[in-house]
Amino acid sequence: MKALIKNPRDFWAGVMFIVFGCLFAGVALTSYKMGTAARMGPAYFPFVLGSLLVILGAIITLTSFRAKNKGPAVDKFYWKPVFWVLGSIVMFGLLLKIIGALLAGILVVVLSGLGSTEFKLRDVLLLGVGLTAFCAAVFVWGLGLPIPLCPSADVFQQLKLCRI
Repeated sequence: MKALIKNPRDFWAGVMFIVFGCLFAGVALTSYKMGTAARMGPAYFPFVLGSLLVILGAIITLTSFRAKNKGPAVDKFYWKPVFWVLGSIVMFGLLLKIIGALLAGILVVVLSGLGSTEFKLRDVLLLGVGLTAFCAAVFVWGLGLPIPLCPSADVFQQLKLCRI
């Protein structure tokens, strides 16, 4: 099979497009009502986009077999950053109500930073504090979203910062 694939990057990009397109179209069909072109249901748009992604992926995959010049090989995939970033996002969602947005925001930035090869605790902590303060200012104070800033313990709820 390796001899048939002239451009491995295009081949795997096309396969990825096909997989994601099938997932979107499948979820749209099984979870929502389709409707018609004149009266579109909630599944119509994601189904059409997923189908277009499958078609685009098929075209890219097929052209990877017919490339004139041999393309570059696919680089090694690094799983460590993916797990750290996705794990920190899941952790943020699980701990937001328990420890509040201020602590959870800093924690998500620090844990995401662990996936980097250039991790420096001081820099990541400063970034976490800055991003968390910015998000609190925009989403809680600016937009008035009901996001808990502090842990749910009574000790913290007496602070003015926590009672927004």
